[in-house]
Amino acid sequence: MKNHLMLGAAAGALLIVTAAPAFSAETAADAAPAAAPAENTDVDAVIVIGQGQSRQIQTLKDDAIGLEAAGTSALKAIDKLPGVTFQSADAFGAYEWSARISIRGFNQNQLGFTLDGVPLGDMSYGNHNGLHISRAIASENIGRVDLAQGAGALGTASTSNLGGTLQFFSRDPQSTLGGEIDVTGGSDSMHRVFGRFETGEIEQLGGLRGYVSIADQKADKWKGGGEQKQRQYDAKLVMPLGDRGELSGFYHRSERREQDYQDMSFEMIKRLGRDWDNTQPNWALAVAAARAYQTGTALPAPFKTVDDAYYAGAGVRDDDLYGAALNLDVTDHIKLDATAYQHKNKGQGLWYTPYLASPGFGVAGSTAAPLSIRTTEYDIDRGGIIAGLTVDVGAHRLSGGFWHEVNNFNQARRFYAETAAAPSRDPLDFQDNPFFTQWQYRFETKTTTGHLEDEWTISDAFKVNFGFKSIKVTNNVKTVVGSALSGQIESKDTFLPQAGFVWKISPDLEAFGGYTENMGAFVSAATAGPFGSQSQTVVDYVAKTLKPESSKTFELGARYRTQRFQGVAAVYHVAFDNRLLAANTASPILGLPAVLSNVGSVETKGVELAGTFRLTDAWSLYGAYTYNDSKYEDDVLDGTGKVTVRTKGKTVVNTPKNIFKGELAFDQAGFFGKLGVAYTDKRYYTYENVGGQAPSTTVADLTLGYRFEGEGWGKGLEVQANITNLTDKDYLSTIGSGGFVNSDPTGEAMTVLPAPPRQFYLSVKKKF
Repeated sequence: MKNHLMLGAAAGALLIVTAAPAFSAETAADAAPAAAPAENTDVDAVIVIGQGQSRQIQTLKDDAIGLEAAGTSALKAIDKLPGVTFQSADAFGAYEWSARISIRGFNQNQLGFTLDGVPLGDMSYGNHNGLHISRAIASENIGRVDLAQGAGALGTASTSNLGGTLQFFSRDPQSTLGGEIDVTGGSDSMHRVFGRFETGEIEQLGGLRGYVSIADQKADKWKGGGEQKQRQYDAKLVMPLGDRGELSGFYHRSERREQDYQDMSFEMIKRLGRDWDNTQPNWALAVAAARAYQTGTALPAPFKTVDDAYYAGAGVRDDDLYGAALNLDVTDHIKLDATAYQHKNKGQGLWYTPYLASPGFGVAGSTAAPLSIRTTEYDIDRGGIIAGLTVDVGAHRLSGGFWHEVNNFNQARRFYAETAAAPSRDPLDFQDNPFFTQWQYRFETKTTTGHLEDEWTISDAFKVNFGFKSIKVTNNVKTVVGSALSGQIESKDTFLPQAGFVWKISPDLEAFGGYTENMGAFVSAATAGPFGSQSQTVVDYVAKTLKPESSKTFELGARYRTQRFQGVAAVYHVAFDNRLLAANTASPILGLPAVLSNVGSVETKGVELAGTFRLTDAWSLYGAYTYNDSKYEDDVLDGTGKVTVRTKGKTVVNTPKNIFKGELAFDQAGFFGKLGVAYTDKRYYTYENVGGQAPSTTVADLTLGYRFEGEGWGKGLEVQANITNLTDKDYLSTIGSGGFVNSDPTGEAMTVLPAPPRQFYLSVKKKF
């Protein structure tokens, strides 16, 4: 169950291996075309291999994302890349409560995410400093995704990228008048409509071009009652500035309304079955269970505890993200990039809780229900600026830049009354008129980062890059309602170095390597980090004593490319220090603060192998294998030195040791398709690795389609069918959904979500 207090192309080408320029992540767009092979085929259209770059990075382009079912999150699309494991309790990977991505042993809130350079925060549920990519932009408007398995480029606007960095880039407006309409339908009454209108270049306005789009999707949950729906609006304008650059503006709006699946335990799955869920639309059963709890009488069948099911849960979110970007060649040797942005969010996460009755329950003649609606409410108003300057000086390419953001975040826990006879509120609406506010806090977070770097081309075959970044984040809190909290916590490091090299051994083979240090800032929220304790004593202790999390990453690898084969091999070692985790102490719906603990250090070492082989002009075969060994190096000790959690030598939670991804793809004469298979090793949701082990799984997805060719009515028309979980595998997707726990020998921790069964979707797409 949802814990609002937790811490947290075609089908041919499926390996996309490149490397972002060392001096700036933002220059990856410029570097990608230069890295494309001379013999550009349909297969190569979605393959970009970086040459002359010093870090491990892959790029997934829009053609590959388009082969997924319409509305699928780009996070699920990049799951095929080495080092990545992704889970979700819905077929699209877009259900935020369940969406979990892990890279090289780092979980989601230890990764960095940006869209067109704009920070998305850590993309955890109930964002305190950003928004999920599934809300930031419609998937059809994503042009490419860059994944850096290490900490990412120095210029990345993130203070959580201890591990990998995911940078999403939107599609630019096209130069000709036109548009696109896509219609999709499928399992569980799913339907989605996407429309995009392109202005083309408007000569009267200096070549200005732009697009506007709308996406509307709705689907029933695959089990239980309720639905998940979203409407998104995207717009982008690009104004050329002669031959020196361009000025662009963007606006993204999302209105998400999604109902939750009930978090389960191994014991519940065995007793109630994987299809068990919340009771909606059976209001009478939910009321009966709550009444039994409130009066101390026997629970109705099949309840064993009142936490077996609630009436419903939901996440309700409205987001507006907008801004402008300038890319300008000041001279032939000096380039300026700058982006200003603003993000506003209003959100509520809610559950119908039996632990607090509506006012008046038990009073003669009262219509009050023995339950109420509990919300965690979020309001974000953040804005910032990112700027960078690159100067070419002979063999040296010097770059530097900064990022500054001010984030005002308001968070509250409230309760709303219900009536016993029938529900008087819709869980997919924003709730108003609460009868009780348990707590409310206002946070202000100021973030400033800066970086300097030199990329030195020593010879045609060898170049190095070295630089550093500085981070300063201050977190301030003010109490509106609840336990008094005040004060400031600072995360600061003025020198975080990064260095790397590239050695071109032959025209087909190159070696690369690098070293990066990074720091993760403390977060500002009443449900995460040091403020999540809601204790002034803890806040003071953290401010004076604890250090932010930090990482040191080494990686070494080689890339090889011929006309028909391309691949990458890399080894890495990560020292992760001052790691902070929180273990839940009770059922998540009770809203008790998670216990923040420093679990010492973690050592991670691993190997990544990936390659694609073009069997023929029509057929290609892709494979990726990851071996990751992430272990805690220390036990958790209390203030007296006594061991409280035996984590030393244990595997890090949600970190499979072995991952294999394979895809067979075909594209010829209009017909296309791909068969993808993914093997994920066992995973733990217990720090001590006692119980809480999700078994290994092998899952397959299938895409088949046809693109009409020629002129006339068929021009730009495409039909695509997607089948997810092709073999209808019964397995656990998300673990740790209700938080990670120390141990779970009896399998009663409610923190796992079963994966959806086989689903089918059919899309008709038309470009004009």
